[in-house]
Parts: sequence; C-alpha cells; structure tokens
Amino acid sequence: MGLKHTRIIAGLCMSAMATTAYSQTESTNRVSSNTDWSVFTEENPKECWSVSAPKETVNTRGGRVVSVNRGDILLMVFYRPEAKVKAQLTFTGGYPFAEGSSVTLDVGDSTFELFVKNEIDPKTKEKVGWAWPASESDDAKVVTALKRGSQATLTARSSRGTQTKDTFSLLGFTAAIEDAEKRCGG
Repeated sequence: MGLKHTRIIAGLCMSAMATTAYSQTESTNRVSSNTDWSVFTEENPKECWSVSAPKETVNTRGGRVVSVNRGDILLMVFYRPEAKVKAQLTFTGGYPFAEGSSVTLDVGDSTFELFVKNEIDPKTKEKVGWAWPASESDDAKVVTALKRGSQATLTARSSRGTQTKDTFSLLGFTAAIEDAEKRCGG
C-alpha cells in the first residue's frame, strides 16, 4: 500500500475516531489508576481507554520559550469492540495543528510520525487537533515501543507556528492498557 493511499485511509479513520476521542476527554467514569495512567470506560457504545496528561510541556516560537493557552493535552490508547478498534493511539495537543504538518512521537530510540486532523470540538466549538498513527500495524509498533519505554515525547506545530514538545511518563502504561483491553473483551 502506498503512502498516499495510507494517508487517505488514515484521514478517513481519524474523522470516524474523533467523535470517540471527544467523548473520552469528557468522561468521569474512571475505573482504575496505574501510576501516571488512568483507565476509563463507557457503555453505549462500549469503549475503554487508558489516558495520561504530560509531565512537561515546552512551547517555543522562533527558538524562544513562549507562554501559550492550550486546551487538554492527552495521550490515549482506546478500545471499541463494536467498531473493531483495538489499541488505537490518539494524541491531542490542545490546539489546532498546522495544516500539512504531522506529530513526531519519540520513545527511546524509536521515532514515529502521527498524521493530524483538526476537528471542531462539539462542546467548545473551537478547532482542536488530533493525531493518530497511519494504520493498525503502526499502532501496534507504537504501543510496543511505549510498553518498553519510560517516557514519550510528542513534538508538533500549531496553526500559529508555535512548536510544542509534550513529555509523558510511561509509568503504569502497560498495566493501564492491559486493564482497558480486558474491560473491553480483549
């Protein structure tokens, strides 16, 4: 499958998954906590996900650290049995991503490219960026790297030209995604 075809499929999948991701940022149904990661579930439709907020964020413009307003910054792995979604990695930086950009995910010696799509948040009516790996096999590679790592750093560029670098702890990651998978019949 060519890169262009993969990007088209990824774009279609991102649109379908954005609704799920929005519900995940709003849920209050936390069912467990594993160090720096929490697990949430919803019943209709059945969804389970593990999620964490960054331990550190650095925002720069023109090489200088700047203060910016950002919404929720979250890294998630979710399961949705009815849609056959298993271990789908999702990232939101709390702002719209620059058009034509991607997000770089670094874990240990591994680097991954995440494709981005900006969507209107149904609650705030503001544009927010979401990022995903291009395919299920890429998700599997990313999740394997995250299980082996101690931290993950996501670097992105906002629609205003700000570069953001968000670092997430991976303490509790494996236990949290295994819990989420088990709760969703994995």
